[in-house]
Amino acid sequence: MKNVTFRQIRVFTEVARQLSFVRAAEALHLTPPAVTMQIKELEAQLELPLFDRQGRKVALTTAGEYFLVHARRLLAVMKDAEDAMQRLRHLETGVLNVGLVSTAKYFVPRLLARFRDEHPGVEVRLQVAGTRDQLVALLNSGEVDLAIMGRPPRELATRAEPFAAHPHVFVAPPGHPLLALGHVPVTMLENQPLIVREGASGTRALMDRFFQEHRVTPRIAMEMPSNETIKQAVMAGMGLSFLSLHTLGLELRAGEIELLHVEHTPVIRTWNVVHLQSRLLSPAAEAFRYFILEEGEAWLAAHDRPWIGAGPEAAAPPGGGG
Repeated sequence: MKNVTFRQIRVFTEVARQLSFVRAAEALHLTPPAVTMQIKELEAQLELPLFDRQGRKVALTTAGEYFLVHARRLLAVMKDAEDAMQRLRHLETGVLNVGLVSTAKYFVPRLLARFRDEHPGVEVRLQVAGTRDQLVALLNSGEVDLAIMGRPPRELATRAEPFAAHPHVFVAPPGHPLLALGHVPVTMLENQPLIVREGASGTRALMDRFFQEHRVTPRIAMEMPSNETIKQAVMAGMGLSFLSLHTLGLELRAGEIELLHVEHTPVIRTWNVVHLQSRLLSPAAEAFRYFILEEGEAWLAAHDRPWIGAGPEAAAPPGGGG
């Protein structure tokens, strides 16, 4: 293994992430033949196949799965070394890897755009995790420097800093009979069909806890893994839903979805910026951490205020999901 290069390791981890030589080539700005050559040279050094190739389908071999664990560790160590050198040069340049739960994609890119205006030397890479568990895995493997999420992971030693409120609300299609009530008791939701996020979602966990606290058994009509699909279903009149207020701006402004002012809502969680305690942040990551702690709350509050101001008193249970 003495002739294995970091270039080969980076190419290998990208192919393992994409499970596609073509998509890995696009992500790395290389040609597919160049990616194939790097993998073949790496496999020759290791004297083991790392991928099973069947037509266009690519899968890790057992050797590939083991090597991926060590490859990620090596890249994380190299990233730490690069960050240390940047500190010595006092430069806010380099690559910033930010991971986030899917709900945060509605506002984090706009904050990142403002950050880049102030720090044009930083190259920003964004990874949206499908689930909270996937984001925790990205953080643990060192693939992201910072994570934007609700409930910080208890299974990792992290530093989590809250930077903004995260309201959750019930929504209904325009013209729904409950909208005429103004203030809706929680018990009146018991017989209403609900379109909800999947069980692994932090939004779902928060909704389940809300109903448990108020001793109401919800009627789950459908589970969906996407906020966008849920919103379309609500607009089509298929039921009510419980969603992050941050996901609803366009639909509320267009009048396609209405806030349902249920007692004890909005339910408030907090957004956190999270990083591993064991890793030193690069100057770029430290700059973004400071930026979001300083700017995030004011920006989100300005966008939430027109809708929160129209509702009843908020509830704020401890904790919250991601």
